[in-house]
Amino acid sequence: MPLTLDEARALHAEVPVIDLHADTAKLMDKLGYDLAERHERPLPRFANYIGHVDLPRLREGGVAAQFFAFWTWPKRVPGAEKSQTQSVLHQLDALDAAIAAHPDEIAWCRTGVEIRAAKAAGKIAALGGIEGGHALEGKVEHVEMFARRGVRYLGPLHLWPNALGGTSRKPKKDDGLTALGRDVIRECERCGVIVDLAHINRRGFFEALAMTSEPVMVTHTGVAGVHASWRNLDDEQIRAVAQRGGAIGIIFAKQFLGGATIDAVVDHILHVIDVAGEDAPALGSDFDGFVVPPEGLEDIAAMPNLTVALSRRGVAPRVLEKILGGNVLRVLDTVPAWGKLAA
Repeated sequence: MPLTLDEARALHAEVPVIDLHADTAKLMDKLGYDLAERHERPLPRFANYIGHVDLPRLREGGVAAQFFAFWTWPKRVPGAEKSQTQSVLHQLDALDAAIAAHPDEIAWCRTGVEIRAAKAAGKIAALGGIEGGHALEGKVEHVEMFARRGVRYLGPLHLWPNALGGTSRKPKKDDGLTALGRDVIRECERCGVIVDLAHINRRGFFEALAMTSEPVMVTHTGVAGVHASWRNLDDEQIRAVAQRGGAIGIIFAKQFLGGATIDAVVDHILHVIDVAGEDAPALGSDFDGFVVPPEGLEDIAAMPNLTVALSRRGVAPRVLEKILGGNVLRVLDTVPAWGKLAA
């Protein structure tokens, strides 16, 4: 029998549910968004684009761990920040301040062990990732600096080409990783920073995989086998991530799902399972990232609805545990974080 909503909530209370990607820290830095306050859904004046995540709704959704993605405009965008590195540091500072202000509610985490401990203590686990290697400003040594601040993943590309390589966004050239991009991939592996292959073009995708020995992640994406898009992975890419022991976070953006309801998210997750097995799929909402989520997944509080929808499509509880967070925990357990490398 499919799970009821109450049964889904009970499952969330039992297992660590993890979302790989939300852009909320940018709102905290630029708009003074209070992570501890319950906000309207969505924020006034912003249609459905932002206002999806805060601590009260993370608790309501039974989410144990939220990856906050730090992003910044490239220099060539008019009105961009003078320093991409400083922009990311400011977002990190904003998240640090929220954690310091609410130590009984939220804890900074880097590992699977720390996520489990935070959940046992009744706290939300906060983790960090960087979206776009232009945040490094061409300095490989910034990878270590960010790793020391707790950053667990880095996506070399975002929506624009940068000094590390080419993006998947059209119009694009078939340019793979640059020499700097290859140096950054190597430095990520040295520093315990997981490589995030969201947004990178196909050539760069496979070049990065060829250079790494640790599992990678694609933190927020759709799959082309369900909906053709410049943003979505093809089946060969899905299999390649799975063969490396990685995880693929399915995005909650109607534009890339090709459907307007929660069942479209289910379609993409099931396609990953069909292509690469139950150890590959994960959740990567892209909440607060100027995306319009599907009906039934309007914000992070609605996460149990997805568990119900997956169950109705025949996904067993054992597999649900993997999708909800188990596959991400496996990657975090496999790739040692900075400070744990010599342990």
